[in-house]
Amino acid sequence: MELQGKIKMIDETKTYGNNGFRKREMVITTEEQYPQHIMIEFVQDKTDLLNNYKVGQDVKVSINVRGREWVNPQGETKYFNSIQGWRVENASQASPSGDMPPMPPADAFEPANDFNEEEHDDLPF
Repeated sequence: MELQGKIKMIDETKTYGNNGFRKREMVITTEEQYPQHIMIEFVQDKTDLLNNYKVGQDVKVSINVRGREWVNPQGETKYFNSIQGWRVENASQASPSGDMPPMPPADAFEPANDFNEEEHDDLPF
């Protein structure tokens, strides 16, 4: 899945536990009728993906939705969801590049009225 929007916040990388688990959070604001502020977490080596991005940039983020079940000490089962990012692209790079000239409108071409099908039969069958 992908989310697209403007970077609202990029947090610092945080390390948890004795195993050195690393996590970094980013918030993007979607650009739609009712903008949403979506928090996306990046874990372990994916935390470095955010180093080249700044607040205010338009990005496209590839994500996975994760779910977890947890039973608290009172025996109640709780469920948690998270959105994990695994790729970030600059949204302007995701759009077609300006290297190719624009296609002229269809009415800029003249129809081929003098086309004779018998003279142009180059099919091998």
